[in-house]
Amino acid sequence: MRPLFITGIGTGVGKTLVAAILAEALQADYWKPVQAGFAEGTDSEWVSGVLSHPEGRVHPELYKLAMAASPHIAAREEGKEIDLAEIVASYKQIAASLKPADGLQRERPLIIEGAGGLLVPLNEKEFVIDLARKMEATLILVSRNYLGSINHSLLTAAVCKVHGMKPAGWIFNDQYLHYEQEIVQWTGIPVLTSIPRTERPDAGWIRAQAERVRPLLRSLVGSAH
Repeated sequence: MRPLFITGIGTGVGKTLVAAILAEALQADYWKPVQAGFAEGTDSEWVSGVLSHPEGRVHPELYKLAMAASPHIAAREEGKEIDLAEIVASYKQIAASLKPADGLQRERPLIIEGAGGLLVPLNEKEFVIDLARKMEATLILVSRNYLGSINHSLLTAAVCKVHGMKPAGWIFNDQYLHYEQEIVQWTGIPVLTSIPRTERPDAGWIRAQAERVRPLLRSLVGSAH
């Protein structure tokens, strides 16, 4: 089963929120291989705190970098270089652990959260989109409603087209001002679901959203095979 790779039109658009909802809905594992900045806690720690389903688990970061900056800069600050081959090797180990030993139970899905958007540099030559391609992941795009988000959404879709990647769909976050369907029309990328705005995305809210969107995501897991 191919992993579901959550990326967004930028930073702070709700990727972690969406990843948690999908992990809860699909009873999936969660992994964020590259974390840049953790003064207020990591995304993995937050996801661990809001998931309630018993089957999946949160895998530790491969690169946990202190500086809240572009990953290639944060890594350089610590005298490191992010190696995509190392991330892919770790992914294969995680993927192997998700396969049932008896071959009878279903394979657990894996939700992978990227860092920032698709053109965030991971090292001097490679970007987040390169990692998604190397993993042969199913790409899910997260868009949030703010001034400029149409432009950022269309640019993200254009990058996918240039790189020959066909995302599974959009997940819209926050309240949209009647242009959600316009983004779908202009990009040709379907909408999977929309996540309403909330000031308290606690475990109960995550669980409620997961129950609401679960029927909409069944085909998504099937397409990841």
